[in-house]
Amino acid sequence: MGEKNSHPTPPSELEWRKIKLLALDVDGVLTDGTIFTGPDGFELKQFSVLDGLGLVCLRKAGVILAVISGRLSAATTSRMTELRFHHIIQGRKDKGTALEELAGQLKLAPEEICYVGDDVIDVPAIRYAGIGITVADGDPLALQWADWTTDRDGGKGAVRQVCDRILESRNHSVLALSHKS
Repeated sequence: MGEKNSHPTPPSELEWRKIKLLALDVDGVLTDGTIFTGPDGFELKQFSVLDGLGLVCLRKAGVILAVISGRLSAATTSRMTELRFHHIIQGRKDKGTALEELAGQLKLAPEEICYVGDDVIDVPAIRYAGIGITVADGDPLALQWADWTTDRDGGKGAVRQVCDRILESRNHSVLALSHKS
């Protein structure tokens, strides 16, 4: 994995338009990576409403939504259920394999998949996806392998930037879709 990224140019409009599945890591992508844990094990995470609205609109546009997290978390389950994610995969540190298995179940080719991760365990999924993305504050190895990097940090609207790019490639907007039931 020491070689340079084989995708030196950003994804084209056509590549964005092909995306049928957006798969995301959670901690460090949908959150800033901070986890608050009480003495009883109760866990709290902070999610961005900017990302949430973008994801709702992407789902309305027909894109399948999935999370693949290395941790098991009730907070993740709660938020992804609220956003009506199609697939909530937790406790999988082998994210590349988990993404390939999901692609097989959905009969999707890699070029129909966008994956967003932030750390070294995300690199196999970033490499597998047609569009592999990391957030601005991602690990250097994830940054090296990503096809595209958001301007925003994880948990601070980075996922919204990805949603906006996919929607724009289909001539949709969050403004129009946010008012649609």
